[in-house]
Amino acid sequence: MRFMFVGDSMTIGRAGDYTWRYRMWQHLATTFEGPYEIVGPRTELYDTAANAPVSHTYADPAFPAEARRHLSGWGEGWLHMAPVIREAVATERVDILLVSLGLIDLGFYTDSTQTALNARQFMAEARAANPHVRMVLLPVIPNIRARSDAPFAAECDRFNELLAKAVADLDTASSPVLLASPPQSYALDTDTYDGTHPGPTGEHKLAAAFAGAMHQAWGLGGRYAATAGPSGRRTAHQQHLDRDTGAVNAVRGTVTPNS
Repeated sequence: MRFMFVGDSMTIGRAGDYTWRYRMWQHLATTFEGPYEIVGPRTELYDTAANAPVSHTYADPAFPAEARRHLSGWGEGWLHMAPVIREAVATERVDILLVSLGLIDLGFYTDSTQTALNARQFMAEARAANPHVRMVLLPVIPNIRARSDAPFAAECDRFNELLAKAVADLDTASSPVLLASPPQSYALDTDTYDGTHPGPTGEHKLAAAFAGAMHQAWGLGGRYAATAGPSGRRTAHQQHLDRDTGAVNAVRGTVTPNS
């Protein structure tokens, strides 16, 4: 089973981040039964100083190079990914796409109608490369701009409605499409570091959204839980697990004070 992450700045992450991709890798490493691989043409993080995706400084240096692969970019959305997804799916022989896109489109490039059309084109192009590809799509999580920009907030809501309709229209038995549920407990003030990009707690919740959709619909993996690393291996991330406990317990529906 070959997974590929597709996303914008929330997915590529910046230098020094763990990224939700890392959290998903940990989840797959401990729950997925059978062989799997994370694929994609890119491995870098975004370097804000260089203003380019040139960093390999992940928060956990033990994050394996082969698990860092993705197709995501700072400032890239459905508009940018639709034209390149066919080649990426074909080249990487992708089985499952985990996609988080749309916020940057609505914020800078296209309105909700055009953004939804680009999402449909993306799905068609992915299927042109692999008629049996599976897709899990995360609705847009409005960022801090939506608090003061009512038209932008409305566009986010309308796009999510259009995305849900696209999923209903395009889901097939041979190429299933899932709409993941946005984390109900996601809070911009605590789950992001700037009102948009996920911090450690937000990373867990985004990974849990994808993990939950796949487990519930397809029986892939298990329930989401924090892990120290595959096979119980301790990594540099282990010392930070206590700080993340609140987020993980929020996903589980329990509350434990952070240490």
